Amino acid sequence: MYNVSDGTTDRGRIDRFTAGLYLVFLFLGWLSVYAASYDLENAKSLFDLSGRAGMQLIWIGTSLVLAFALMKSDTGFFETYAFVFYAFGIVLLIITLAIAPEIKGSRSWLVLGPVRLQPAEFMKFVIALALARVFNTYGFRLLERKNLLLVLAIILLPTALVIAQSETGTALVYLSLLLVLFREGMPGAVLLIGVALVLYFVLGIKYSDIPLGSLSRGEFISILLIILFSAGMVWSYMKRKEVFSFMLGIPFVVFLIALIAGLFGIEIDYGLVALIALCGVFLYVLYLALRFRKRTYLLILIFMAGSFAFLESAEYMFNDVLKPHQQMRIKVTLGMERDLQGAGYHVEQSKIAIGSGGLWGKGFLNGTQTKLKYVPEQDTDFIFCTIGEEMGFVGSSIILLLYLIFILRLIYLAERQTSVFGRVYGYGVASIFIFHVMVNIGMVVGILPVIGIPLPFFSYGGSSLWGFTILLFIFLRIDKARRI
Repeated sequence: MYNVSDGTTDRGRIDRFTAGLYLVFLFLGWLSVYAASYDLENAKSLFDLSGRAGMQLIWIGTSLVLAFALMKSDTGFFETYAFVFYAFGIVLLIITLAIAPEIKGSRSWLVLGPVRLQPAEFMKFVIALALARVFNTYGFRLLERKNLLLVLAIILLPTALVIAQSETGTALVYLSLLLVLFREGMPGAVLLIGVALVLYFVLGIKYSDIPLGSLSRGEFISILLIILFSAGMVWSYMKRKEVFSFMLGIPFVVFLIALIAGLFGIEIDYGLVALIALCGVFLYVLYLALRFRKRTYLLILIFMAGSFAFLESAEYMFNDVLKPHQQMRIKVTLGMERDLQGAGYHVEQSKIAIGSGGLWGKGFLNGTQTKLKYVPEQDTDFIFCTIGEEMGFVGSSIILLLYLIFILRLIYLAERQTSVFGRVYGYGVASIFIFHVMVNIGMVVGILPVIGIPLPFFSYGGSSLWGFTILLFIFLRIDKARRI
């Protein structure tokens, strides 16, 4: 059938494989919610609307209605009104920030009688649509300054509003959309910078209390990484082997001199030695930039200076910007604190529950850690621990495999799009699901901080389920009507 509104040829068939996986996730998620909320003393039916499972069934039913409606909609509608959706979403976030009551330390829920909605959940697909609309503009080039600033503004504005609501987890989900930019031409060096900043922060905080002369051990290691990353950029972008070797040779010579001096009984401040080595490399790159007038050398200088400034500000950001509970979550994750009665309680109990499941699990409704309510939020953010306890390693692995297949399918669908709009939106969808799955399971097993984001299609709640459903089925509708 020919769609007059946008000139696309309707292929007439939804991607059944992806839709089938969606239905499988809904069913398994419903069972998991029931298992996680099951009360041994006051057991309720799966279909009892007064229980969590019954309520989740209502959310599932309404989600299926939403999915059906989206598949019947005009595919050109999403592109045409993408900016309208975005503007409305921003206004809604501002209203939420102004009037929403504080619930569990967050001001992100609009209370409408018996129903609570979280507008931030719906901004995920709205931001993805706005990005796709911008990229689909005729003659759009990402690396032009005005275009790059526009794209960053689209992502960062709602991020800032959600952070103000104390929803750090959702804000990080928005930032995951930055991954789309790399598919559309963003240099890989930007990703390296992001990874480097995370390493500086983690090392600077974890080893901040271990002195090494004028610096902490974390600062010392981070300075060595700054030198290594800078030399790697020269190797990657300039192909200058002699410059690469000289940049690594400077710190080698400086530390060698320090070691020799130490053999003669001279007390060595290795923190100061590291700073001297960094200054030596910086001055050498500055000399190259002035002599050869190469823009790449200037960018490497900016990277080195910015990295050092970020490193020195990491402790301030940790101690003075982050809230005490956020600090404790990071400390627990990094192994700096245990706090089994506070911030670390969730994770510790979750790990016990998952570990107790063994290879095959304890069986449906036979979990002890979850049934005795040792794990807080076990039917929302920590629902994976119920899966681990009752389904064991095998069952958990099957769930993870299904998610992997699902995400790979989304990437495949994104790549087969014949429009920039469809491709960019598809990668936005994949990025959001990748982040949610990785971070949720990472925090449940204790390798990532607890930031409070749901497991897609499994965690209890209407806002998240509706948000994920809309996010996915807009893409499936776009794919269904892709151009030949």
